[in-house]
Amino acid sequence: MFKGSVATKRGRARAWADSLLVDHAVFRVLWDNWAEVVPGRIYRSNHPTPIRLAAAVRRYKIRTLINLRGHRQCGSDALSRDAARRLGLTHIDAPFESRGAPHKDRILRFAGIICALETPALMHCKSGSDRAGLAAGLCVLLNGGTAEAALQQLSWRFGHLKRSRTGILDAFFIRYAREGEGKKPFLDWLRDDYDEAALRRDFTASGISAFVNDRLLVRE
Repeated sequence: MFKGSVATKRGRARAWADSLLVDHAVFRVLWDNWAEVVPGRIYRSNHPTPIRLAAAVRRYKIRTLINLRGHRQCGSDALSRDAARRLGLTHIDAPFESRGAPHKDRILRFAGIICALETPALMHCKSGSDRAGLAAGLCVLLNGGTAEAALQQLSWRFGHLKRSRTGILDAFFIRYAREGEGKKPFLDWLRDDYDEAALRRDFTASGISAFVNDRLLVRE
């Protein structure tokens, strides 16, 4: 856990050590899990290192960074916030869970953020697999896409395992497809009909994916 400041050389070195070794950024140095969600406007990735964030600004003209992890006491968080400030980006915290039923109030707040967003924007969680997939799927729906297209944002390609506890995110989009799609706009269904408790009650993780994701990898 990093609680220091990156304003000094020593603090910055400690932040990098925490990021690389504790927050597993050593894997993200070579792998960014990057994808375009809304053409030319919204992108997704794992937690960007300062170097990768600067490269994204140069190549894609990123103006806003959306942190789906929320504020955390870790080196990765401190470094990306500092990098966003140095690059002149708007930094927004929009935390989601990866293993729980998506919260209605957080989705509604996220929808408001997306509507007022200065684009191009980059959304990130830790690995770019689960919370980034949920947020990307929501962006698809908020831009007139289908639940099927939203579900494509949660896939093996991004490292998402739907049979583990993170599969509850897939179940959310499947429930909308079954209950609301073609009958109500997504946000109306969310406000009027979505039942978080029922989704939690009805979903069960099982199989080797659950063991790998939840026990072996212990992903955030």
